[in-house]
Amino acid sequence: MSHTPILYSFRRCPYAMRARWAIWHTQLRVEIREVVLREKPTELWAVSPKGTVPVLCLPDGQVITESLEIMLWALGQDAWHPSDLAVQQMALILQHDIEFKPLLDAYKYPERHLALSHQQHQDNAMYWLEANICNRLAAHTYLIDAEFRLSDAAIAPFIRQFAAVAPDWFLQHANPLLQQWLARVLQDDFFDAGMQKYPRWQAGDAPRYFPTEV
Repeated sequence: MSHTPILYSFRRCPYAMRARWAIWHTQLRVEIREVVLREKPTELWAVSPKGTVPVLCLPDGQVITESLEIMLWALGQDAWHPSDLAVQQMALILQHDIEFKPLLDAYKYPERHLALSHQQHQDNAMYWLEANICNRLAAHTYLIDAEFRLSDAAIAPFIRQFAAVAPDWFLQHANPLLQQWLARVLQDDFFDAGMQKYPRWQAGDAPRYFPTEV
């Protein structure tokens, strides 16, 4: 059994992005296995019947299949100190995952959600962002305070996807505070190191590691 944790990932998946950010941030080293979602390897199914990414396999046999849990594993106690900020961050992340993610999916894939028009899906998603993200950015540089924290890293990949659906519209009409926050996040060094491309992993390949050693 490998003594290095194994991370099944997909470069553009926002859940996998948030997990990789936490691993990169703490400079933990994992063997990374890039997955093609339409052809998931049997090894992924064997450790996670859900077949979703990210999945982290630890040397002791423990398997973590939730992106937020992988973040907390990587960040350890740093993610929970001070405790009042931890509670705020977890509440915001969970609210985002439960409420905004479905709105984002409907906006990205309107053909699957025909009860509303694409414009209405856009409006619904933007309304949520105004009420729950932009109001925070009116008071702070980042989502909780003046520092880039767990909640920023966990939520930013999804806002990045929202902006990418209609980039011109986002630049012209989205709240400037939201645009500025996203731009700051995307300037983080992670988006050079953590978004590099890896070839599709197949059984028998030589191990590839993340973060890549210089």
